[in-house]
Amino acid sequence: MEKYLTEKEKALEDDDSSPMTSQSSIESGDENEERGNWSGRLDFFLSCVGYAVGLGNIWRFPYLCYKSGGGAFLIPYVIFLVLCGMPLFFMEVSYGQFASLSPITVWRMSPLFKGVGYGMVIISGIVCVYYNIIITWTLYFLYMSFRAILPWSSCDNSWNSENCYLHSDNETTDENSNSFMWNLTSVGNVTHDLLKYVNTTEMLKNETVKQITPSEEFWENRVLKMTDGIENFGGIRWELLICLVIAWVLVFLCLCKGVKSSGRVVYVTATFPYLVLLILLIRGVTLPGASEGLKFYLIPQWEKLATFQVWGDAAVQIFYSVGMAWGGLITMASYNKFHNNVYRDAMIVPLINCGTSIFAGLVIFSILGFMAQETGDSIEDVVTQGPGLVFVAYPEAVAKLPISPLWAVLFFLMLLTIGLDSQMYRLPSTQSATYILPGRNRPVVSRRRQNPGCHRYLTIFGMFETMTSAFIDEFPEYLRNRKVLFTAGMCFVEFLLGLPCIFEGGIYWLQIMDWYCSTFSLMLLSLTECVVIGWIYGADRFYMDIELMIGYKPTIWWKICWKYITPVVIAFVWLFSVTQLKPVSYGDYQYPSWAIVLGWMLGLVSLVPIPVCMIIAIYKSNEGTILQRIQKLLKPDKSWGPAVEKYRLEYEASKESSSSTGPICISYRTDIVSISDVKKQPEGQNFVL
Repeated sequence: MEKYLTEKEKALEDDDSSPMTSQSSIESGDENEERGNWSGRLDFFLSCVGYAVGLGNIWRFPYLCYKSGGGAFLIPYVIFLVLCGMPLFFMEVSYGQFASLSPITVWRMSPLFKGVGYGMVIISGIVCVYYNIIITWTLYFLYMSFRAILPWSSCDNSWNSENCYLHSDNETTDENSNSFMWNLTSVGNVTHDLLKYVNTTEMLKNETVKQITPSEEFWENRVLKMTDGIENFGGIRWELLICLVIAWVLVFLCLCKGVKSSGRVVYVTATFPYLVLLILLIRGVTLPGASEGLKFYLIPQWEKLATFQVWGDAAVQIFYSVGMAWGGLITMASYNKFHNNVYRDAMIVPLINCGTSIFAGLVIFSILGFMAQETGDSIEDVVTQGPGLVFVAYPEAVAKLPISPLWAVLFFLMLLTIGLDSQMYRLPSTQSATYILPGRNRPVVSRRRQNPGCHRYLTIFGMFETMTSAFIDEFPEYLRNRKVLFTAGMCFVEFLLGLPCIFEGGIYWLQIMDWYCSTFSLMLLSLTECVVIGWIYGADRFYMDIELMIGYKPTIWWKICWKYITPVVIAFVWLFSVTQLKPVSYGDYQYPSWAIVLGWMLGLVSLVPIPVCMIIAIYKSNEGTILQRIQKLLKPDKSWGPAVEKYRLEYEASKESSSSTGPICISYRTDIVSISDVKKQPEGQNFVL
């Protein structure tokens, strides 16, 4: 048996070995001619890294690590990574690669739960709206950085108020004096309390005076031009409108034109942020006060591990940072070759994500330590999270560095790359249109001649492509030949939905979307995935599917996680999030009741498709009683299985072998697929199932 396993793994390795150049990929060809495949193994791997490593690694993890006990926070963080993050990541990329289908169509494995796929698409669509607003702000800051004097470095600008406070190196603080004490505004975080801020006031001669830093006033009075509430919509911010147009035009051009490349562009987009972070780290640790910032970040405070809040924050951070239930992982994995070692990728990518968070924390806190020394404040006063760190605290620190415009450009260019990379991955384009005619079970392919001199790839915003590809795969006969027009229409709709967020009162609308849209629905979708895979489709059957792809069964640990541990952890995280969720607010501003109701509607809209699709599926299945219809819809559809014909034969053979009395063998030669008795096959070419 071990000999058969060895031979099979060797055959699979040979079949999966993809050259690192696109030209070699052209020679080998795509095994899935209808949808295409990645040119090499590193394309998928680095795309997953870019998708998983996002803004949360830069602006939320360092703050949580400090607040939750420094180095001690890594203990619950790693525990939840193993118990929840890695099992869900492995599960999604496995069934995405197995079926080569997008998030909606992939639910042929259990048609009753097709609404889960629609829920993923809806969440991705909503997040695309406000995520591109963050990209809009980044583009604006990047543009404003190309000048000799940074506009947020002084108080003598038209947008500054009389309360603007610029720290002077000659100023000192004394606890017995009536000096000004100031604090930066905290403007929330992108996953829970985006753009929430708290202004701190101090007493001077029995008078309450609000002191605001130049970077804070630039953010509020110049970039946002905030109104006093959601009721006051204000005027449109024309500069931000231009940046928003640029962002969506970039999305459309990437989706429709693609990039003729050698397959190595992804190496640059995935590694450039690490290069900039390394440069900033080298500069940061050489600044005065950097050691104090690193101490606050790394020195463990073990007593905080006894608090429930620390464990809850760690679980929530893992859940949102790895990228489960958004649909992007499923879509990317669907373009893998069938025998790609997805097990290996699923083990490495979450670990890289975790390491990136820790590495980014070193960069951020070295700068914050310098900033604390410059201002005379403590680390507790300058540490913040979310855009409050990226668009207020960090620009303030950058303004104090020598050649500050250079560091500002580098920082916001890195932020832009990370922001795009967390939405962006490169999918193989195809010059074919695939559709299924009524009454036909096999796909009909309309193929145009492809340029043999290059292999085309699409550089795509991940969440947006998840949304568009899901509908195109679900309705190919209507949309496959109209992909450009459909993509343009979706870009325009998303652009229109984002317009309210660039008005002067738009920050309040953005806060509602981020506060509610994925706080609890994302977890419920993941919980449903675990229940379907572990109990309805069957963990044992899923293990057979994985074995068919990678040549061996993973350790039993993942089966235990999918059936027991991970669902319990998700339920815990969901309960923690719901109990901690308060009505949406923005600093001291309390939203009216109608806005809170609107927020809950946004949160529930991604869950509505689950019962709706169940009802529709039961109604359309007109065979037998309701109970019989449900039982039928719980089972995989007849079309479920690998997309490539030869692998579908192997899949059918594996199902037959599980109930047969004698061993059945499958040849893993690339030119034939045969099923026979062991005794009739040449030794070394077969595997006993």
